[in-house]
Amino acid sequence: MTRRPVVSRIPVSALVSAAVLCLVGCAALAGCGSAPAQGPAHPGQAAAPKGEHVDGSKAKKLVAGGARLVDVRGADEYGAKHIEGAENAPVETIEDRDMGAKDTALVLYCSSGARSARAAASLRAKGYTQVYELGAMSNWDK
Repeated sequence: MTRRPVVSRIPVSALVSAAVLCLVGCAALAGCGSAPAQGPAHPGQAAAPKGEHVDGSKAKKLVAGGARLVDVRGADEYGAKHIEGAENAPVETIEDRDMGAKDTALVLYCSSGARSARAAASLRAKGYTQVYELGAMSNWDK
């Protein structure tokens, strides 16, 4: 007597649902390391302007021209090493800080670029119009 293999009968709709769920999950995870979406911080508020990423050369020119250089890492990271002339404003506190006039030029950096992107989005949502993202501190020398 020959035995027939046991085949599980899974409805096609369940397989399609699982595949869609996997794709949605992958798309959500892919966005985790990117800059936050630009949109209104509060209902009824206009969307913040898109940020400008700058390289080290442009960041140095901006700072030489009067822009404020802001390290958005924690105080302990700032204390261990920072770019000369930078002020410390941790990303967790940036929303509550007065960074000066809304047209003040601000050059933000952190260790990888993720926190500076978050800080930049917060500042733009508050109405700051000249927010520049250096990203990682290592970009200063590039």
